[in-house]
Amino acid sequence: MQIMMAVLGVSAVLVTAAEGVLIARRRGAGAYDWRAFWTTVRINGWRVVVEAIPMGAVLGAALPFGAWMYAHRLWTVPMDTAWGWVAMFFTTEFFYYWLHRAGHRIRWYWASHQVHHSGNEYNLAAAFRQSITGKVSGGFVFFAPQCLLGFSPDAVLMSYGLNLVYQFWIHTDLVPKLGWMEGVFNTPSAHRVHHAANVEYLDCNYGGTIMLFDRLFGTYVEEKDGVPIRYGLVKPQRSYTALRICLAEWAAIARDALKARRPAHLLGYLFGPPGWAPDGRGLTTDDLRVRMKALTGEAAGVPPEWMLEGREAPTEVSRGSPLPAR
Repeated sequence: MQIMMAVLGVSAVLVTAAEGVLIARRRGAGAYDWRAFWTTVRINGWRVVVEAIPMGAVLGAALPFGAWMYAHRLWTVPMDTAWGWVAMFFTTEFFYYWLHRAGHRIRWYWASHQVHHSGNEYNLAAAFRQSITGKVSGGFVFFAPQCLLGFSPDAVLMSYGLNLVYQFWIHTDLVPKLGWMEGVFNTPSAHRVHHAANVEYLDCNYGGTIMLFDRLFGTYVEEKDGVPIRYGLVKPQRSYTALRICLAEWAAIARDALKARRPAHLLGYLFGPPGWAPDGRGLTTDDLRVRMKALTGEAAGVPPEWMLEGREAPTEVSRGSPLPAR
């Protein structure tokens, strides 16, 4: 698995660099953020370092749990049959959906996943800007029940890896909507919505390869024509320091945990939605939509900086002047 990921990583760097050259030629030299590209390369350098650390009791909880689940499996799925591979595809997609949804709705998992969303441009580099703390947050535990259903841990790892490989090509704004494929497969358009900071697009389109479970669970949102997208985190990440980007949300969690006055507050800071606050005046997705609707008349658009920083609205906004076009 590690060798496969290393080969894919080197290939991704080369293809991503080629995309950067193409964008720069089409749109101008300043249209592609090469500093962000090299930051992503450094993040992956740190990933190599972290992967070299022995798993240990903290980092390795998910895999032994999966092995235990497989030892107590309900049945064995034969992988020498067509239906076995079909079942593998749909179960992997199902558990990936919930892993990904938790990565956006539970702050503990978001602390790792936010790295993937930290780039302020949407291009192939975003595909391999991944966390170095995923094993600490324990996201792979979401796939352990798949082992209980009769898939070996090695087969689950391979299937998950192939799911991620598919997602590489959809991280681009060079590909338009793809007609009948929209709403069926995870396309560049669907994933652009997922990476948007516009409040109407937050927390949606979690599927890896298909939109089936987004449709079943009400999280599918189609890209709207004529609506400019601002990519990146709701509070944009301005740093180009790899470790700072990787650990930013963990540091924020630590600061919030230290000021927690009650156990319930601590649990909220750790496992509530990103932006949660004990006084109900936080910056969760729901909070932002309510505030934007009060401000503009619709739960849409990119929150202004003063709102994200907890400051009062500027005088011209308070008097009813319209916000600048987003």
